[in-house]
Formats: sequence, C-alpha cells, structure tokens
Amino acid sequence: MQKRTLGSGLEVSTLGLGCMGLSHGYGPATDTQQAVALIRAAVEQGVTFFDTAEVYGPYVNEQVLGEALAPVRDQVVIATKFGFTFGSDNKQQILNSRPEHIRVAVEGSLRRLKTDVIDLLYQHRVDPNVPIEEVAGVVKELIWEGKIKHFGLSEAGAQTIRRAHAVQPVTALQSEYSLWWRAPEQEILPTLAELGIGLVPFSPLGKGFLTGTVSADRSFASDDFRSIVPRFSQEALHANQALVTLICEIAVQKAATPAQIALAWLLAQAPWIVPIPGTTKLQRLKENLNSVSIALTQADLRAIDSALAQIHIVGERYPESLKARVGR
Repeated sequence: MQKRTLGSGLEVSTLGLGCMGLSHGYGPATDTQQAVALIRAAVEQGVTFFDTAEVYGPYVNEQVLGEALAPVRDQVVIATKFGFTFGSDNKQQILNSRPEHIRVAVEGSLRRLKTDVIDLLYQHRVDPNVPIEEVAGVVKELIWEGKIKHFGLSEAGAQTIRRAHAVQPVTALQSEYSLWWRAPEQEILPTLAELGIGLVPFSPLGKGFLTGTVSADRSFASDDFRSIVPRFSQEALHANQALVTLICEIAVQKAATPAQIALAWLLAQAPWIVPIPGTTKLQRLKENLNSVSIALTQADLRAIDSALAQIHIVGERYPESLKARVGR
C-alpha cells in the first residue's frame, strides 16, 4: 500500500478504512468479532489509517476499533471525533464543543480506543455556540499535553477552517466528496491547497450508490440512514442512474469495478486526498484497496468531467434537519 501525507506530516496509507458502518448508520451492527477480523484484515493488507467517532453507536465503534488495533497500535493512525452529547436514549445528538466537554470526550475516547494518544482528533461538526478559536485552543493544549497529535475539522466552511488554522494548524478536513458530491471543489479544495491541509473524503462511494449495487427500486429499512436521505428517494435513485451508467462504462474500459473507478477518480484529484471507504465485507475491502493501482490519465479525467457536466444529480445529500450542521 502506498502512503500519502495529510497536512504537514501525518503519513497514512493512500486509502483509509471508515469504520462507522460496522456499528452505526446502515442497519444492525456487525458482530464484534467479525468487525475485529475485518479491521485486522485491513491492517494485513497495508491500511494504516482508521476512522471512528464517539457518536458511532454511540461509543461502540471506538470500543471495537480499540480492541481490533490494540495488538498493532504502534503501526496505525487512529482518527476519532468529538462534538456531541446525547439524549437519555443515546439517540438524540446535541452539538457540544464547550472546552470542558472536549476534555471529557477525549478521555472517554482514549479509554475506549485503548491508547494513550489520539493521532488525529476532529471536531465532528462546527458548534455555532462556541467560537472555533476556543475549540482550536483546547485542542492545542491537548497536543501540548501529549494526548493528541493532530487537529482536524469535519464538514467545516472555508472561513472556519482559516480561523481554526490560525490558532492550531489543521492537519485534515473530513468532508463528503465524490463523483456525485463535488461542491468542495468550489471553495474548500482551494482553501485546503493554500493552507497545506489534507482532505479525507467520507462516503467516497456515495453511501454505496456509486458501486452500481443500489438499484433504482431499492428501499431502505428505518435503521438505515439512507432511508431519510433525499438523494436515496425512489425518484432520485431513478434519476441518478445516469451517473452509475457512466461509471460502469469507464469501469469496463479500465477492466475495473465501478467502486474502483470512483476511488481512483478521487485519488487523482490531489496527492493530499485520502478517501476512507467503509465496508463490512472482506471482498469489498480487497476490491476497494485494489483501486490504488488504477491510473486515470489526464485525458480520462477530462472525459469524465465532460460527461459529468451533462448529468444533473437529483436530491439533497442530507435531510433538512441536518443540512444546517454542515458548511459552517
């Protein structure tokens, strides 16, 4: 597995593993031992970058990752996130980046991850009630104390990134970016390039849609996050099949799978982009990792851009209730 560098010095595998789906968001949690086996298989195949968050579960995902990576802790980079408190049922997510809560969250993450330092700590969502300078200041203190190595933001807007970076250098921004969500190209990517900050795209496969395995008639259970995402409504799924058709055509030309093309396209956008596709299946893990060997030429990329310009993507990527939490 090749390596890439986020920010000024965090070296990670070219592809990371997004672990959320093992415990949260897409139906019942994967059996713990199966999840541990998948994570360890990723390590064996060269993955050194693993992404989790306290909110995934809540808490369960960090515990699984901690168990899985304990034997190889010195060989891997663990990223986790703070930024929420939870209702009495542990389902309601309440934004909370108050300095005292950040410290409590970090201690909990360290314990669950079975480690004495977090390699990359993200603010999961910008809290409008706490100035980002205060958040960055607390993380700066935690770095001085040796509990954190690198600071990250998730789904933050360009001006917030600049303000945070002025207090404590930001190593990475985690945000959605893929063939069907290219909004970051307008302002976010130029800002990251200017400041020397890496990008860690989540949902690089469009929550499964870009793999070509989600049919236009697919429905989703109530415990699957996609059941409330406008982009996965029946109308949108039908309308957006044109994008899948395009990716499948390119995949045939390159003797690859649609998922591999979607990941190879992301990797070709900049050397400081490190996608974190998630999966619960070993064969999908291997498929995703093999995307690093697929080279898209500049001619390929121009052809893809030209074809994408003719495709209108239907549906918002978040329901109305969650849209306000991104891009602040």
